[in-house]
Amino acid sequence: MTIQPSLVLETIWIAWLISWVAASFWSNRARTRAATLETWRYRAAMIAGGILLVPVTGPLLEEKPIWEINRAGMYALAAVMLAGLALTWWARIYLGPLWSSTITRKEDHRIIDTGPYAFVRHPIYSGLMIALVATAAAEGTLTALFGAALIILGVWLKARTEERFLLTELGPEIYGAYCRRVPMLIPFFSRRR
Repeated sequence: MTIQPSLVLETIWIAWLISWVAASFWSNRARTRAATLETWRYRAAMIAGGILLVPVTGPLLEEKPIWEINRAGMYALAAVMLAGLALTWWARIYLGPLWSSTITRKEDHRIIDTGPYAFVRHPIYSGLMIALVATAAAEGTLTALFGAALIILGVWLKARTEERFLLTELGPEIYGAYCRRVPMLIPFFSRRR
């Protein structure tokens, strides 16, 4: 029996999602949260993109792939996806109980600037973007590419919202200094201010 490469990608995403949700119980209590209306902008983009990216959407729309990926290419993209998801876990372990699925300030909140947070301020988002691009490339449909782009837009909007929130909550002396030292999403890519 041969395993379909697309099944490998789906299995990796499902395993990551289950482990991510299970680990959500390992978190400090929130002191403050970002405004709800602001959070729905990025959530809407992520939800719409997720619907477009799931493997059943393209076939339901009778969409044909715009390129074909051979077995070796599929496994290479699965490895890239795994690397992105490994980055999310590395970052989450460094955050420990400060992690939250929503934008919050936790009890005993502080800047984490070691591990992956020494290279980018939002390594979980960076890892997700890597995994999403690999997944969309493996599916090879316009719908999947558009879905990944929408999710990445949502991730970027969430990162920007989180930046404003943390700048207000932690102050420009603390969070602003971190922002000047470390790029937001792409390592070694800093915008001159």
